[in-house]
Amino acid sequence: MSKELDKIPISKVRRASKLITTGAKVGTNYVKHYAAAAVSGKLNREGLEEDNASDIYDSLSELKGSALKMAQLLSMDQNILPKAYTDRFAMAQYSAPPLSYPLVKKTFRSSFGKDPNQLFDSFSSKASNAASMGQVHKAEKDGQQLAVKVQYPGVANSIKSDLKLAKPFALKLMNVKGKDIDIYMKEVEGKLLEEADYDLELKQSINFANSCQHLNQVRFPEYYPEYSSKQILTMSWLGGTPLDTWIKQESSQDERNRLGQTLWDFYMFQMHELRIMHADPHPGNFIIDKENNLGVIDFGCLKHIPADFYDAYFELARHDTLDDAGKVDRLFKELEIFKPKDSKRDRGIVTVMFTDLIRHLSTPFNSNQFDFSNQAFFNRIYELSEGIRKDPELSRLQARGSRHFVYFNRTFFGLYNILYMLKADISTDKTRPLPIAS
Repeated sequence: MSKELDKIPISKVRRASKLITTGAKVGTNYVKHYAAAAVSGKLNREGLEEDNASDIYDSLSELKGSALKMAQLLSMDQNILPKAYTDRFAMAQYSAPPLSYPLVKKTFRSSFGKDPNQLFDSFSSKASNAASMGQVHKAEKDGQQLAVKVQYPGVANSIKSDLKLAKPFALKLMNVKGKDIDIYMKEVEGKLLEEADYDLELKQSINFANSCQHLNQVRFPEYYPEYSSKQILTMSWLGGTPLDTWIKQESSQDERNRLGQTLWDFYMFQMHELRIMHADPHPGNFIIDKENNLGVIDFGCLKHIPADFYDAYFELARHDTLDDAGKVDRLFKELEIFKPKDSKRDRGIVTVMFTDLIRHLSTPFNSNQFDFSNQAFFNRIYELSEGIRKDPELSRLQARGSRHFVYFNRTFFGLYNILYMLKADISTDKTRPLPIAS
């Protein structure tokens, strides 16, 4: 794990200064690489991107909170950013630099008036893992192994200002205009404010786990309100192997398919039955036990799905709908893919661009069985995304659609990515009955 941090910039001035300094480093990288290109006659773009990604990530890691969370969000879509950025930013999911123990104790004293070792029979001073908003420590109470999540200082109070500070980086990396993503930034801000409220996460975690406990091969922690607060969340320790580590271990393809099927069924139940999504499907949020059951350990980011968006989204995901120009036109209006001021020409361009992308991304939903090891499927996603990003005309029209797309797309890209990592071949038939725990 990375070196521990003894302090985090909390004031707006110090956090802004950190990002300004990072911007200067990025500028220096451009000067350095373009100067080298003037001599050699060729720009090392890959090296430039790696240097910039490293400097930006290191800066966001020190800031923690929503600035680092934005990097995590961007890393989950492998097709928006160059690989250097997605690889580096993915570290924000579960291997960010942890907070030092004195700062952890300070948070406990603020919440409970006691040190961790006064509340628990034992408490590890070293974090088991550290992410963008908080880190987890292992503890024990009355013989029960516990996972204690501790929020970083200043996270909740800095969300709005952090997003404003980080916005220029996001715009530069995504190659879009500021006004085009304002509604999406607002959506992200609202979700981050929810994630920073551990009282809310406690309630959501208990309710969500209760709603899903009948599903076979899915496990959830037990939660302890008496050892939880607005900045600390205590739950039972789920033993097992982190999903990203499990994927790298030797296992049969049948086992990988079984786990992939469990993940798919878990998400389809959420979307179609609960109309609530666990909108943070990255490997750091899943633990695999000895029986290869799926343990789900973080419910800070849940997305409630409005009925009108759900109906329009899944109607549009049907290939027979995409073949009907009238239905496409109606649904593009409902889902705000068309904008009121679009010209007839722009609507034509948008229709072709989004229809092609949606048709491809929704292929699993239009199949009874889908093999996520299909490299051609993911290559095509990359080709379509690259085509949009590099074409000035298409790039100009790409930032559009309902704000609800932000976490819907995030969820599907995250789920697809995990299933690809598993090389899972699974049943994607919506009518397939879900396995229920006996």
